[in-house]
Amino acid sequence: MSEVPVAGAGDFLPPSRHPALRALDVCTALLNALGTLLIVGVMLVINVDVIGRAAFGKPLAGVPEMVSMSIVAIVFLQVAHSLRLGGLTRAEILLDRLPERARAGLEALYCLVGAGFCVVLFNGLLPLFERAWARNLFVGAIGDFTAPIWPVRLVMLVGTAALGLQFLVRAARAVLVAAGSRGLSLPAEAS
Repeated sequence: MSEVPVAGAGDFLPPSRHPALRALDVCTALLNALGTLLIVGVMLVINVDVIGRAAFGKPLAGVPEMVSMSIVAIVFLQVAHSLRLGGLTRAEILLDRLPERARAGLEALYCLVGAGFCVVLFNGLLPLFERAWARNLFVGAIGDFTAPIWPVRLVMLVGTAALGLQFLVRAARAVLVAAGSRGLSLPAEAS
């Protein structure tokens, strides 16, 4: 198995080396891989629908519902990985002109605000998931195609939690750089 990348071209922070943080990175990479597989699945479903419609006059039932739910799931599965690699959109033209410590300080603030937004988002999504689970809500038309909503809502919760954790880890790395340290080298065992 190949090594999980620790930083992308857009990341100026040093990588985290603590085993727990590396485990979070692996989990984030796995979520990203699931999102990629879902993209392939969506492409296959769309192609089967188009071929079925054009060649046989029989479209695949539920394609619009599957695609719309999959797009939401893909975003939530892959956004934490984008953050981990430093790939989320930001005003680089301003940040690149700042000294490294000031840039890291702004990055820490940005990440703490992002983690706060993840808490708000998680708290907003949780009742939606609970209601979809308890009431067995679905999309589609009865007799044609139906699919439960709760799996996508669960993916949204997991993706939000992963994003929030990545924001917190990134904030800690940025605080260390802003304070003059160059890496997040927490002890592997707490004393």
